[in-house]
Amino acid sequence: MSGPWLTGLLRPISSLRPAWLAHLPSQCAVCRAWPSRRMCDDCVMRFAPPTLRCRTCASPLPDGLSQCGDCVKQAPPLDACMAACAYVWPWPECIAQFKFRGDAGWAAPLATLMRSTPWVEPALDACDLVLPMPLSRERLRERGFNQAYELACRLAPKRKCDATLLLRTRETTAQSGLTRAERLRNLQGAFALEPLRATAVQGKRIVLVDDVMTSGASMFSAAQVLRTAGAVHITAVVLARTDPPS
Repeated sequence: MSGPWLTGLLRPISSLRPAWLAHLPSQCAVCRAWPSRRMCDDCVMRFAPPTLRCRTCASPLPDGLSQCGDCVKQAPPLDACMAACAYVWPWPECIAQFKFRGDAGWAAPLATLMRSTPWVEPALDACDLVLPMPLSRERLRERGFNQAYELACRLAPKRKCDATLLLRTRETTAQSGLTRAERLRNLQGAFALEPLRATAVQGKRIVLVDDVMTSGASMFSAAQVLRTAGAVHITAVVLARTDPPS
């Protein structure tokens, strides 16, 4: 899944638009304040408030705890996990505009929100590699770009960001209705490292980037591949976290 075909699809979607468009004033996409950036500071503060979350899966926690019960019972292959916001309004619509409608204007503000999340910037500075969660060949062809790669490109310098090292080898059946253990079994073999570069993560500190984390099963499966290949520290950084039912 490498070569000119993949490289072409992984070209940032922002390259398809003139750079000066990103600097024009516009309305806030949520409150419609004008002139404003894509999302104004007031809306960011209102809809992405600081939230105490599990340090290894980013589920919300009550005060006084650092890890959720699921992660205490079965530690995930992540050393840390950070989420910028909960996957609730207005974020699903913002992400849909970016992810499914190819609106490149969302990439920079969403990445800025992720970077401003506590502990994300130090993790990005300390890591050796920033890897976007990969899409399958079919999904990448269908969408034309990988939204996680677009975010990673804006979170890290080019020398750290690598979109072709971690691969998605196949699509999986629908995960809805499955338990955490069943989701992990469903994802077995769904991720792999580029065979000719499998040693590239050995002894490295890795940051995995994605737009939405639902149960965490995909992120955990990808992290396990990196852990098995010798990564010494793995941090997940996601834009939005789907909070489990209370």
